[in-house]
Amino acid sequence: MDRSLFQYALRMGDTTLILSQRLAQWCGHGPALEEDLALTNLSLDLLGQARLWLTLAGEVEGAGRDEDRLAYLRDAPDYRNYLLAERPNGHYGDTIARQFLFDVWHYFLLQGLSGSADERVAAIAAKSLKEVTYHARRSADLVVRLGDGTELSHGRMQAALDEIWFYVGELFVDDDVVADLAGRGIAVSHEALWPAWHEHVAAVLQEATLRLPDAADARHPAYQGGPSGRHTEALGYILAEMQHLQRTYPGASW
Repeated sequence: MDRSLFQYALRMGDTTLILSQRLAQWCGHGPALEEDLALTNLSLDLLGQARLWLTLAGEVEGAGRDEDRLAYLRDAPDYRNYLLAERPNGHYGDTIARQFLFDVWHYFLLQGLSGSADERVAAIAAKSLKEVTYHARRSADLVVRLGDGTELSHGRMQAALDEIWFYVGELFVDDDVVADLAGRGIAVSHEALWPAWHEHVAAVLQEATLRLPDAADARHPAYQGGPSGRHTEALGYILAEMQHLQRTYPGASW
C-alpha cells in the first residue's frame, strides 16, 4: 500500500467532506433564498469531491473500505481534515471568510494536482477544478460586497478574517506525506502555494477595503494538527450529527 497516497487522499476527502457538512448546516437558514441555494449547491460540489477522494483512499488501502465506511465508521482521531474545515459557521460573514480563504487555496492546489503523475489524482483534480474555479470567484465577490458594504458588514468581515486567519497556515505545511508525494510528482508542494495564494487574497481584500492580517499569525503551531488526527472539539459534534443514522442502524440502506 502507498501509505502517503492513502493519507493524502484521506486528507483531501475528509477536508471536503467536513466542509460540505458545515455548509449543509446553512440549508434553510441562509440570509437570502439565493444564498441559501448557492451554499447548498456548493456543499453538494464538495460532497461529490469528497466521494472521489475517499473512493481513491479505499482503493489504495485495499482493505475493503469504501467511501461510506471511511465517512461513517471512523472516529474523530482517525479523520485527517484540515482544522479550517471544521471551524463553526458563526454568522454569515464568518462562513464567507472561511470559504474564501479555503477556496483560493483549493483552486491553486487543484491546478497543481491536475498535472499529477498519478492519473487518478490528476483526474479528480481536473474534474474538481471546474467547480472550485466558480467557488473561488463567488466567495471573493461576496468578500468584496460585505467588506466594502456598510460599516456593520465591514466590521464583521474584518473580525471574521482576523479570527479564521490563524487556521490557514496549516494548509501550507509540507509534512512527510506531502514531501514524499511531491518528490514523486504525485502531489505538489503546499508551501510553494503560499506566494500565489497570499497575493490573490491580498488583492481581493484591498478591493474589499479590508486589512490583510499578518502572515506570521497564520503560522502558529497551536492552530495545526488536523492531518495528524489532532482536532478541535467541534469535529466531534459534526461527526455525531453526520454519522448518527449509520451508527444507530449499521448497514442501513435506502
